[in-house]
Amino acid sequence: MRPDRKTHRGAGAVALSLAAVLACSPRDGQPADGRSPDGMAGMDMGGMDMSGTAMVGSIRLAPNEIGTFGITFGTVEVRPLSRSIRAVGIVAFDETRMAYVAPKFGGWVEKLHADFTGQPVRKGQPLLDIYSPELVTAQEELLLAARLADSVRSSTIANIAGGALDLLQSAERRLRYWDIPDEQIRTLLDRGEVGKTLTLQSPVSGIVMQKNVFQGQAFQPGTNLYMIADLSEVWVNAEVFEADAALVREGMAAEIAVAALPGRVLRGRIAYVYPTLEDRTRSMRARISLSNPGSTLKPGMYAAVTLSADLGDLLTVPASAVLHSGERAVAFVDMGNGVIMPHELRLGAHGREYVQVIDGLEPGQRVVTSAQFLLDSESNLAEVLKAMMAQMNSSDMGAMDMRGMDMGGQKADTMDMPGVRKEDGP
Repeated sequence: MRPDRKTHRGAGAVALSLAAVLACSPRDGQPADGRSPDGMAGMDMGGMDMSGTAMVGSIRLAPNEIGTFGITFGTVEVRPLSRSIRAVGIVAFDETRMAYVAPKFGGWVEKLHADFTGQPVRKGQPLLDIYSPELVTAQEELLLAARLADSVRSSTIANIAGGALDLLQSAERRLRYWDIPDEQIRTLLDRGEVGKTLTLQSPVSGIVMQKNVFQGQAFQPGTNLYMIADLSEVWVNAEVFEADAALVREGMAAEIAVAALPGRVLRGRIAYVYPTLEDRTRSMRARISLSNPGSTLKPGMYAAVTLSADLGDLLTVPASAVLHSGERAVAFVDMGNGVIMPHELRLGAHGREYVQVIDGLEPGQRVVTSAQFLLDSESNLAEVLKAMMAQMNSSDMGAMDMRGMDMGGQKADTMDMPGVRKEDGP
């Protein structure tokens, strides 16, 4: 016989012997009748009857064994599914409550009233006194127009009084365009004397967050001298992962926790979802507006954000029923009469307690929610044994001379395996 044929026949004999040992020899603690403690029926090698496997990979359990193993069941149903989305957030200024103080004219700083960063200010509170040649000229023009208007008020010459009044209003308007308050303009007219400096006031109430000016400093028109922010409301910018971006909507409820306020949960809603993703972090930004009494939330703080997404009514299975095995997801289904059979699943969205099932299960089916690893090991053993039997073709079985085993009632003295020398005996 050719060597490759001997090798093939030898492998078949070894496989059959291994199957016989696994199926017929009792395992540790297994009764002599071939039934395992977990209720798995053994294999009758004479008739090749795998009574423990009603279907491919399935197992059969007695009713009392279900309680012994602690097996519990859940139901496949159409349920409302919600999902919690966790994101990292950063507390930021409310951009609608920020203001820069940037004069529309050039000059020099004579005196600072708000002289440090972090100083709280009220709307209309003095910030700094400014000397500006342009302001001095504008004041002189205003006083001159006012005196002219007074002198021609009773004039009988047509259009003289009206022209003088227009000139006065033009001088006042020029100062207003430079953000000089009406109160200061009236004070100047009542005093009737040009002042060297004018005082710039805070346009909003808030905190001085930036101060870019010092006493005696010269500045050009448009220079940002202060940035003032109202912290009575702040934004929390949540960074949502790309995989969850499609679930985030405006108006979605959000819970925010910060380390500075342990034990407190702040609640708000998403006010705006930004239309683009960050290239570097592959995340999308969602903005949440929060009231901030006492300014306890500081811009720059980190926050843990939890969003709740309502996914609608979907076919779901309890998350505890899904067994992840590599790239596969499997659930063990109660097929009736004690038969438990694994089903491969295609899953969709994941919720808190349930998982969407796209394919693999039907509504109303019962699935195992505990002891899946035990069932999975028994199911895999049954599949291995059946695969071994299938690989033994008829030529392998006919090539073996069984002589010491009772195979289906036929007596044999020894087993003649190719490649193994048979010893002489009586």
